[in-house]
Amino acid sequence: MYDDDDELEGPKSSFTTYLSEGNVHFNQGEYKKALDSYTQALELQPGYKVCLVQRSKCYLRLGNADAALRDAEESLVEDKEYNKGLYQKAEALYSKGEFEYALLYYHRGYKLRQDQEEFKLGMQKAQEAIDNAIGSKARVKLENKGDLSFFAKQDEAKKTTKGYSKPTALAARNQPQAANRGKNTKSPVKSEKTVKKLLGELYADKKYLEKLMGDQDFIHGNSSKPIYDLVQDGLSYLDTRIEFWRQQEPLYARKNKKLPPRKPPQRQLSADTTKFILRSLEEIDQALAEGDPETSLNKAQSTLKTVQSLGAESVPNKAEVVGNLYSCIGNAHLELDNYEEALKFHEKDLKAAKKLENKEAKSRALDNLGRLYAKMGEYTKAIDAWMEKLPLSKSVLESTWLYHEIGRCHLELKYYQDAKEFGQKSLAAAEQADDKVWQLNATVLEAQAEVKLGDLQDALQSFEKALELAKILEDDAAENAISKAINDVNDRIAQGVKSGEENAADEQEGAEDSREPADGENKETEAVKQTEEEQVEEDSVKETQEEAKEDEAAEESAKKAAEQEPDEVNDTTKDAEQPAKDGVKEQ
Repeated sequence: MYDDDDELEGPKSSFTTYLSEGNVHFNQGEYKKALDSYTQALELQPGYKVCLVQRSKCYLRLGNADAALRDAEESLVEDKEYNKGLYQKAEALYSKGEFEYALLYYHRGYKLRQDQEEFKLGMQKAQEAIDNAIGSKARVKLENKGDLSFFAKQDEAKKTTKGYSKPTALAARNQPQAANRGKNTKSPVKSEKTVKKLLGELYADKKYLEKLMGDQDFIHGNSSKPIYDLVQDGLSYLDTRIEFWRQQEPLYARKNKKLPPRKPPQRQLSADTTKFILRSLEEIDQALAEGDPETSLNKAQSTLKTVQSLGAESVPNKAEVVGNLYSCIGNAHLELDNYEEALKFHEKDLKAAKKLENKEAKSRALDNLGRLYAKMGEYTKAIDAWMEKLPLSKSVLESTWLYHEIGRCHLELKYYQDAKEFGQKSLAAAEQADDKVWQLNATVLEAQAEVKLGDLQDALQSFEKALELAKILEDDAAENAISKAINDVNDRIAQGVKSGEENAADEQEGAEDSREPADGENKETEAVKQTEEEQVEEDSVKETQEEAKEDEAAEESAKKAAEQEPDEVNDTTKDAEQPAKDGVKEQ
């Protein structure tokens, strides 16, 4: 839905998103928006039969029966017995006035799905339409007048017999038909009471034709051969219709014959004004649906001027009509990428809705504003508009869609935690509504937010859950995109584990390296200490050796003095003692 260049976020504006959007708008009666969403979905996955049927319904609501028929027929290309496609084709044919073909497809669908009431009602309304269309012209009742009056006179004079007698001249040619008709009339299912209820007004015609066939003079008269063939064909046709209506359980259908009446307009406008406004709005929507926003814009502007010139007596709900036209003009400008003009008219629509206290119109305007802001990239304003619309939500499914869109905007704004929370809200609402498509969308949104938050394991679980939903929905496009996202997340997880191991190894090596210099420092310190101790020991040894030498010198001097004269000895002794004492002191 929004542009996003980021990878590993899975499908964003996926096929299922557009399909679900279309369903929400269709349920709200916004057929133009639904049509746009279905068209975008089909661009992503052409030929998807469910989406084709839904778009066909939109075309039918917008009055384009030809386009509706094309989509319905395309939905039957691969599966001729697709019951929804058969029903939609019958509906389109009925809208085009081709009632007999419509009846054929209603009947075909009923044979496949007898449990669906819509096929029964479809056959009923198609048959009623046929009867109303052809009227008495198809019900050619033979009367006692004109060229056939002599048959009535013969009836009064002769006794009639039951069954069909074989004429002599035509026995061989008509024998199979007479035999078959005899078998049909003996059918135990078709009692006279049942036949009378099935045929209704045609029952009297059938009795009259049987009476003619029982007339021996009529049967054996060569001049009545063309009339005989016509009467026989008429009886064959009636027998066929009896069998057909019996198979369709017509008695049950006729008990429920009255279709629900259409809701009358809330406010009665004058006939001419009403027709003009409705026709104009239909043309505006149709032009936009057909991809012609300029024509839609011109028509809407012209209609707005006309309505504004009318008085309140002509248009009692004038303010509502004007607001609706504001919305149409805004949508046309949006398609033309005139964002400023679109914003102006959608704001006018919102202002008018608030003034009238019209919740439905207010919800419509806020919806349009949210889409406009999102397309403009102003996601904060889009969030504000949709948050204001939330209390006006009419259903759980609508809330699901709003939560999802708000979450998408948070994702675009990089508020990943908020995006995840709104994804969870959307998922809860989708589960409450039991809508698998929106469960898929919400789960994917949650997974995308978890990828951005770096919660890869949680994201993997969410994507796997989304993949299961895609398989249930048989959405191949979503399944492929989600599978790719799962592979990417697995690669990230594997890469993260590998990087973690490498980082741990690097840290361990760094720790060992840091320990080695410390050991070196300790060794160096010990060596220094050892060197100092050795130096001290050497100094001590040297001092001891020097002292020993001095002592030896003193002893030697003493010996020499003993050999000299006494006076000299005393002087020498004194001189020798003094150095000895000094040596002791020094030591």
